[in-house]
Amino acid sequence: MKCVTCRGPAVIDIRRQNANYCVDHFLEQCRRQVSKAIREWDMVETSDRVLVAVSGGKDSLAVWDLLLELGYQADGLYVGLGIGDYSDTSAVYAKNFAEERGLNLITIDLPTTYGYDIPNGSRAARRAPCSACGLSKRHLFDSAALEGGYDVLVTGHNLDDEAAVLFGNTLHWHTEYLGRQLPVLPARDGFPKKVKPLVRLTERETAAYCLIKGIDYLVDECPMAVGNRHLSYKEALNDIEVKSPGAKHSFYFGFLDRASALFIPEAEEDRAQLQDCLTCGAPTTADICAFCRLVDRAGGHHPEPVPVHLGSTRRGSSS
Repeated sequence: MKCVTCRGPAVIDIRRQNANYCVDHFLEQCRRQVSKAIREWDMVETSDRVLVAVSGGKDSLAVWDLLLELGYQADGLYVGLGIGDYSDTSAVYAKNFAEERGLNLITIDLPTTYGYDIPNGSRAARRAPCSACGLSKRHLFDSAALEGGYDVLVTGHNLDDEAAVLFGNTLHWHTEYLGRQLPVLPARDGFPKKVKPLVRLTERETAAYCLIKGIDYLVDECPMAVGNRHLSYKEALNDIEVKSPGAKHSFYFGFLDRASALFIPEAEEDRAQLQDCLTCGAPTTADICAFCRLVDRAGGHHPEPVPVHLGSTRRGSSS
């Protein structure tokens, strides 16, 4: 197997491109794909204050590393969800990555700050664990970015993630979600600008990137994710991809190019109905936002403002 660029020994094949790459040219390919995504959708400017949501997994650490490689200054944000040993271990990977590189990592501990954890909180609120987790993370990501004065919030969603979400939303015709499934969501009152620079890379490619760069990451899946439909959608698309390389790329980017604009008006209509949550001030369509209702049902409390703990500031900026 030879590299398509230099004809040297290849270390990875990318079937959707019908191409193999050596170490150097694979890393160059990753940087090129992320740079292309940033440029194509106007995700980040070099002068922006960037906050990367990190979990200790391969995708979030890879995107943080790639942004730094491309010359952007970025801080990290880690949210501890209280999922037993899993959360304790994921925190170690996130903190080690930041400390080894002299980066600034903001940490928020959900049990300490809000008085509930995901396992107990989801049961008390009668929400699926992944629903309670996603709701909590989205609220904390948004509030940390806004209160810290960041211009852009970055998440590590890759092509596999986005194709699986699109698959689920299309199967059930969740049109309000289809109108928001874009690589960039612009800033607006109560929401920071959110971007996904990894949408042109697959999960396998981010894993290979971390392996080659020596980035140590948490391999284990979250124990609360067992039975999550998102994982079954990923498996179904992986089976299709084996028989038809490039199917996921065509599905997701075909949607962006040909259909996404059709659903934006409905999403905008929903956003026009937003008002301030009476408890925390976040945008919501009800008097009390879904996050604050979750906190109440889980027996938690509402600190104000959201406290953060700053790590090293030798590189990047502090909030």
